[in-house]
Order: sequence, then C-alpha cells, then structure tokens
Amino acid sequence: MYKDILVHLDGGHRDAIRIKAAGELAKRFGGRLTGLFARAENQGLAVIARRGSEAFEAAAAQSERQFAETVKDLGIVTRWWRLAHGEQSHVLAETAIAARFHDLVIVGQHHADKDAPEDLIEQLVLQSGRPVLILPAVDTYPTIGTNVMVAWNGGREASRALHDAMPLLEGAGTVEIVSVRAQQRSPDAVLPPLNIVEHLAQHGAKVTREVLAGEDIGVMDLLLSRTFDQGCDLLVMGGHGGYHLPFFKGAGTRHILKHMTLPVLMSH
Repeated sequence: MYKDILVHLDGGHRDAIRIKAAGELAKRFGGRLTGLFARAENQGLAVIARRGSEAFEAAAAQSERQFAETVKDLGIVTRWWRLAHGEQSHVLAETAIAARFHDLVIVGQHHADKDAPEDLIEQLVLQSGRPVLILPAVDTYPTIGTNVMVAWNGGREASRALHDAMPLLEGAGTVEIVSVRAQQRSPDAVLPPLNIVEHLAQHGAKVTREVLAGEDIGVMDLLLSRTFDQGCDLLVMGGHGGYHLPFFKGAGTRHILKHMTLPVLMSH
C-alpha cells in the first residue's frame, strides 16, 4: 500500500493537476501526502550564495498556498516541505533523499518551461530506491491504474517495477503484460514453469498477455501506441542504470519519457 506519498512541486502551471492526482491516490490508499517544493534557481548570484532569490521565495510561498487549497477538501493527512534554495545539485540530491522516506514519489514529465533540473526523473529513478510515478506534461488524469499495461522482460528492473506497482495492479480492472523480450534461461536446465500471469493472478489481478518480438526504439512506439489503443491509464516499466536510463537496450526509456501520453510508473 502507498501509505506515504511524495509529490514534487516546482511552481509550474502543472502543479495543481499533479497535486490533485497525488491527493486522489493518497485518498484511495488511506495515505498521507507530502508536497515538496524543489525548484531550480534561475538567478546566478542566488545559486552561488546557495540561497533563495526573491522569485524563488515568492514561488515557494505560492506553492504552499496552492497545495493547501488543492488538498483541503480531500480529507487526507498532508504536509508541505520546501528546499532552502535551488542550486541544481542540491535539488537533485535532496529530492532523491526525501523520496526514500516515502512509498511512492510523483513527478511531472520534463518540458521546456519546467523549473526543475532536466535529469530530475533520472536521478529519482536511479537514486531514490522508490517507485516513481511520472505524469505527462499534457492533459489531466481522471483515473490512474484502472487499466494498466506492464512492460515485462523478466529482468530485475521489470520485476521491481511490477511489484512496486502491485497496490495499483491488484485493484485494476484490466492488466495487460507485454513481453518485450523473453527472459534468458539455460536451454539445458530443467527449470520451473515460471509464469508472470499466474503470479499476478495470486494477487487477484485481472491479467491478459501478449508477447512482442524485438527490443529497438520501434517497440517503445508500439508500447505507447498500444496503451493508447487499449485506453490504458498507466504504464509500468523498469528503468535500467546508465546514460539516460537505457531500457532493455538503446534509448527506449528516454523515448518513453519524451513521448509519453499517459502516467508511467518506473522503478530501478
């Protein structure tokens, strides 16, 4: 269960939508919601001095007011935190550390006008040790986790993501497992008949399965296309370590993060 949820805020125009989505998840699981204001500083002297500029302080105050206003009628326990300044390495490190003290961290997809470090999502996935739910920079999210697609390859990261998403998978109306690559197993050994669908069925998840061949960037497009065709409201996938989180092989994760049109839960 997600009993302690962290939502990242940067004072941008998407914050209210992200707060509302995070608040609804906290309400669903009977959890607490923490809003963390962590924004990149734009004024050079403030960065050097490691203090908040006037614009930074004004944005923090507005964020606190917006957070309180958005969650006031949800009937959940909340708290609001802020970082002292917006020097980039400070924002990256402290946001990842804060995430470790929560069950789930929610962030927004990076876009051109976003006042957050471009590699914030990467650092959270790789360094926080927690599942990261990334919300797209467009549209709203009336539901999250009612119709779910899981990208599965039998690897450690995919298993971590699947199990980190289990509270959502157990309550989903539909879960589809898309196998992008078969798990590598010895051809000579007598091994148990492992089956991820059977495993999820033990948790009460309503699962179908489809196996897809290939691992290149076209498969990532196919995943996104299928989530759209099936009306999915969540994609679950593992994120691998390395430059910009190469997914399985190549630049798959980078491609998903750039072109995502639905919420994506990612774990490492």
